[in-house]
Amino acid sequence: MTKGKKAKLRHIEYYSLQATLDELYSRSLNGNNFYNLVELMSKEENIRLAYRNIKRNKGSKTPGTDGINITDIQNLSVEAVVAKVKSMFNRYEPQAVRRVLIPKQNGEKRPLGIPTIWDRIFQQCILQILDPICEAKFHKHSYGFRPNRSAHDAIARMNDLINKGKKYYCVDIDIKGFFDNVNHGKLLKQIWALGIRDKALISIISRLLKAKIEGEGQPTKGTPQGGILSPLLSNIVLNEFDWWISNQWETFKTKFHYKTEKNKFAPLKKSRLKECFVVRYADDFKILCSNYQTAKKIFHATKDFLKTRLGLDISTEKSKVINLKKQGSEFLGIKIKAVAKCKNLVAQSKMTGKAKRNAKAKIKLEIRRIQKNPNADTVWNFNSLVMGIHNYYSAASNISLDLAEINNSLRIALYNRLRKNFAEASTADMTKTLKKRYGSYKPKLWKIQGMVLIPIYAQKTKLAMNFSQNICNYTVLGRKKIHEGLKSINKRVLELLMKSFIRDTSIEYNDNRISKYIAQYGKCSISKRILEIEEIHCHHITPKEYGGDDSYQNLTIIHKDLHKLVHMKDEGKIIPLLKSFDLNNEQISKLNKLRENAHRKVI
Repeated sequence: MTKGKKAKLRHIEYYSLQATLDELYSRSLNGNNFYNLVELMSKEENIRLAYRNIKRNKGSKTPGTDGINITDIQNLSVEAVVAKVKSMFNRYEPQAVRRVLIPKQNGEKRPLGIPTIWDRIFQQCILQILDPICEAKFHKHSYGFRPNRSAHDAIARMNDLINKGKKYYCVDIDIKGFFDNVNHGKLLKQIWALGIRDKALISIISRLLKAKIEGEGQPTKGTPQGGILSPLLSNIVLNEFDWWISNQWETFKTKFHYKTEKNKFAPLKKSRLKECFVVRYADDFKILCSNYQTAKKIFHATKDFLKTRLGLDISTEKSKVINLKKQGSEFLGIKIKAVAKCKNLVAQSKMTGKAKRNAKAKIKLEIRRIQKNPNADTVWNFNSLVMGIHNYYSAASNISLDLAEINNSLRIALYNRLRKNFAEASTADMTKTLKKRYGSYKPKLWKIQGMVLIPIYAQKTKLAMNFSQNICNYTVLGRKKIHEGLKSINKRVLELLMKSFIRDTSIEYNDNRISKYIAQYGKCSISKRILEIEEIHCHHITPKEYGGDDSYQNLTIIHKDLHKLVHMKDEGKIIPLLKSFDLNNEQISKLNKLRENAHRKVI
């Protein structure tokens, strides 16, 4: 579980929305219909949570067609931001979407649609309420664009179907331009079928889908890549397909009730049903079968379903049935094949040719950047890229061989371009994190301005584990699986802190005030005393009158009386107040640092 996913989950708890979202999830599991969702979406707590989640996105500083980004909003008051978003729910008219074309490795360009920052916050408000409703309806083996799930989970599932399920025939289907060809009318009906019966919300989503694209006009189909809601909407479109395939075999309903789903498979094998299992990540999916005849039937049935039910065409050149014993299937940048091992067939995987070419091109670009500007920042960018490649492709069983190949092809370029700027290094020059991760390889290392370049080849296979279906953001058990929760935080104080925001200050200040309280576990940064709500003050480390701002790094939670001590000038008042806290030398030193920043004399 990544730090980012844990943080996002905790944000829900900060804003007292967890109980509401849990209830939506539970009701959706029970098959209830939902009305008046717009009222929930336009609540102050939901809007403030949306702001928090959007500002964390890397793209939050990318402007839309109006030229505004998150920095233009963060200095507005909480009341102003809430009022603006509430007014958008009254009558939503999306602003034009900015079109950006992102170059692909094959020379083509991928179109991205960037909504305005206000439209992104608005869409995030919708997403936060729809997510628990949809999560309860989505198929368990859909892994793309969903909370807590990743590409590694999809790879693990495919490996498991080969290793344990002995499914050696793979139906490879490539949908032509999926995101550009989603039928709007069909999508709205699918949303309705999930039990989302709020007509005002359906109307909003309809307008959102038809938002004008700058320079292109109004789209008649497709979900814009780059929109906050687009990943959820794409999963809604293909969820119908997931369950259609699953109901052919895996979740086929029988008259007799078996204790587990697996118990029914033996009698089902005596029937004429087609044994097949689906694994999907966004619009990339595999259907694994036991034999060629079944796989061929599923191939044609899938092609027909996608066309007649969802209005989607497939690429006949890229779509086929693969015998995994003879040929590998490419899935999410990894090529998977069934190979003989100890009288059994097991899944063997490696980076695809395209993935290796992309990795080489990206690393080569970072090497050139270091050559032009040899400093710690460019080396850090190189290291970040290499570690990203290590992390993602570590699920491949032959990753060591693939990285060795990449390393050999770049070794000469790395040395020739950087030899004038780097010096020999040892593991002692590494940070603790890098030493723990790469120290055991005992590689020949180089450094530039004291920062070590991590070795390209240094990554072993990490076994991808099957996703635990108990993990869920919207159940108590599911959250325990993710993290231990906010057990050291007084949730009553946290809730009061959220509700009692400081008026006439920015939404950024109020949001970071909560973050600091959580980060400090509800304790004063000077005295380390656990604070009650009436004792809390969020202090600017560098006061605004001396150039400080409302950023997270410039704030700290301290006792309100210690805040007085930071600014006090009258020694007659300082001494008795200081004695009441009985601070040690280290704590007094921290207090004096804050006083120095506030241009006050040291106590």
